[in-house]
Amino acid sequence: MKKITAEKLTLNNFRAFGNFISTLSPEGPKIGEEPIEFYRDMLQIRLGQSNAVSVSVCRVKKREALVDCVEYHSKTSEGFMPLDGDVLMCVLPATPVGELDIKNAKAFIVPKGTLVNINTGVWHYAPYPIQDDHVNVLVMLPERTYANDCKVVTLDKDELLFIKKPE
Repeated sequence: MKKITAEKLTLNNFRAFGNFISTLSPEGPKIGEEPIEFYRDMLQIRLGQSNAVSVSVCRVKKREALVDCVEYHSKTSEGFMPLDGDVLMCVLPATPVGELDIKNAKAFIVPKGTLVNINTGVWHYAPYPIQDDHVNVLVMLPERTYANDCKVVTLDKDELLFIKKPE
């Protein structure tokens, strides 16, 4: 089993997998000043040929941070945001169909209120709550992606990943 230490999420170290914004501490171009500030066009999630986003919630319970399953979408990126707690997220680089690049797996600490865009083809799965008993995660995908564009793979014993929290 390979152990990977979760890293602080930065635009530089996450660039190969996607991008993100903090919805609780917005930065960047804005329209207006206090008391009303509109932070515009902060993040784009490529939805393939779909013109609508479907919003779902994934409730994840605290569990051992053992990655034994991963998935990817070949036609769309995926947006997700932990709403009420910080989470650990594991990602593997996009690869040719069906291949896994376990040696380049990364894990990140995603603070609550951070909207993450996972690029098309990047392997990922449900995140792991760090402290809370459960965390509600907002998920944005085209409608029914889970049924028509979701390749799920169960990892073999020698491919399992364990996410360590940094000390």
